[in-house]
Amino acid sequence: MADIIGVAGCGRMGAGMLANLRKAGLNARGYDIRPIADVSNDIDQFSHGLNTLITVVRDSDETDAVLFHDQALITRATSLRTIVISSTLSPKYVKALRTQVPDHIALIDAPMSGAQVKAQAGTLTFMTGGDTTSIMSALQAMGSEIHHMGDYGAGMTAKVLNNLLAASNTAMTRLVLDWADAAGVDEDKLLGLIHTASGQNWLASGFDEIEFARDGYAPDNTIGILVKDVAAALDIAADNNTSMPKAVQTAIRNLKPRPKPQDGS
Repeated sequence: MADIIGVAGCGRMGAGMLANLRKAGLNARGYDIRPIADVSNDIDQFSHGLNTLITVVRDSDETDAVLFHDQALITRATSLRTIVISSTLSPKYVKALRTQVPDHIALIDAPMSGAQVKAQAGTLTFMTGGDTTSIMSALQAMGSEIHHMGDYGAGMTAKVLNNLLAASNTAMTRLVLDWADAAGVDEDKLLGLIHTASGQNWLASGFDEIEFARDGYAPDNTIGILVKDVAAALDIAADNNTSMPKAVQTAIRNLKPRPKPQDGS
């Protein structure tokens, strides 16, 4: 019988990941505390026979809840052999999980990049740490780029550093667009220029497709997650030169919604 793969956390990212696992013919099921179509909110049903768990929850508190507390899958899922951490978390926290998870359960960190649009398309970029042999078919079903970064924890380290750059690009792109508005420069024309010039970056190039590109900060949205991700990067700062990342974090936290041009901006 094929291994049963479970995705815990079927929100913006997890829903698309689950859909692509199923599309690839893998034996996949989903769990979320909210009622969602084709996703269980019965933890006993979800955990029965579960072999591989992919966690896509928001933060370390929710990860602790899934693994040890509210859902307690470490003890509830008696057939569990592999845990894949795909949430973006502090690398220090992720490495410390090895001391809490029984040795017979393999731990792999496989955070991803690409936002909801790529989760739905099955074209995510994964950064992995640890032995990914047993989950390669699942990763290939969900993503188009898989970068193995080293031992367990290396994938998460790479991810938070990547997201620090993404947060920087987000903060500066939004500032540039605000300044362009004030100067009377057309948004579409400027974004078209940036895409072909030295200011090119992921947010600017995908501005019309990335679902959070115009959002303001809220604790529970993707902009809020970027604030959390910068904190995760700061947790592994190699020295005291943290003024720029902290400034980026403040800028992201202060973002206001940006209306579309046809809405009167």
